Amino acid sequence: MLKDIEFANPGFFWLLLLIPGMIAWYVWKAQQLHGSFSVSAVRGFSLPKKAVIPRLRHAGIVLRTLALLLLIVALARPQSALSWQNSTTEGIDIVIASDISGSMLAEDFKPNRLEAGKEIAINFIKDRPDDRIGLVIFSGEAFTQCPLTIDHDVLINLFKDIKNGMVNDGTSIGMGLATAVNRLKDSEAKSKVIILLTDGSNNGGSIPPVTAAEIAKKFNIRVYTVGVGTNGYAPYPVKTPFGTQYQKVKVDIDEGTLNKIAAATGGKYFRATNNEKLKQIYEQIDKLEKAKIDVTQYHKKTECFLPFALIALFLLLTEFILKNTLLKGAIT
Repeated sequence: MLKDIEFANPGFFWLLLLIPGMIAWYVWKAQQLHGSFSVSAVRGFSLPKKAVIPRLRHAGIVLRTLALLLLIVALARPQSALSWQNSTTEGIDIVIASDISGSMLAEDFKPNRLEAGKEIAINFIKDRPDDRIGLVIFSGEAFTQCPLTIDHDVLINLFKDIKNGMVNDGTSIGMGLATAVNRLKDSEAKSKVIILLTDGSNNGGSIPPVTAAEIAKKFNIRVYTVGVGTNGYAPYPVKTPFGTQYQKVKVDIDEGTLNKIAAATGGKYFRATNNEKLKQIYEQIDKLEKAKIDVTQYHKKTECFLPFALIALFLLLTEFILKNTLLKGAIT
């Protein structure tokens, strides 16, 4: 057990030198208080076997010595040792680039594409505690909602906050991808990944999607593209003076471009037609992206001085009680 303990203030152990001095003072004082004389036999002065109290006359110095020893240990602040362990775990840098355009409100997913994507992505994040993950959102424009972070609680809260209308409407796939690349280009991780989720075709932005893919390839970033939407037509809510009405909107995903992006970067294109399929896609990506990295794990120190201080206090209290009751006059 002692090998797991270290002391924050080891200098206090110099106070241990007081203990021999205290014992020597006790012995000298005892000799001064008690005289001596010589006799031919001591049989008549032997203590009765049942006379326990006289035998305990030195209990005071014993209790005081032990108490002082424990107090010095407490002052030295024993702590559980800072333990560390080199281990190998799985972790990579990931940026999720999510489309938040108006078409993501279509309800071929439940409750809609945007909310379903958020929920499933959040579960994906929770299952990868060792990864640094960031979030980019795009519509007519693109911006970083959360940079790469290991603080997944913050990331998840920011993910929950995204909604349609945060930026001008449209589908700038190239801008969304380029913004995600910008977040990963300086990463020193052995594996860098972008998960690009969209339900449409590029219709805006200053960077074409294939050009953004070439930039990603240059920085050794792998891109997994996910097309979100059922086959054929999807119910889309439209607000009218008579309440929300639904109209059938044709699902138009540029699968050709998404395939090119994935192929150019060594990634893969997936098509999600419902909640369960999207969940399975994230599970596939989770299995594909397992990079071994070395991690040193640290553990916090724990203060251990309190038991020593409490025992010392108990010993001093015991000595005080004995000195003033049972052994009054016997303890020096």
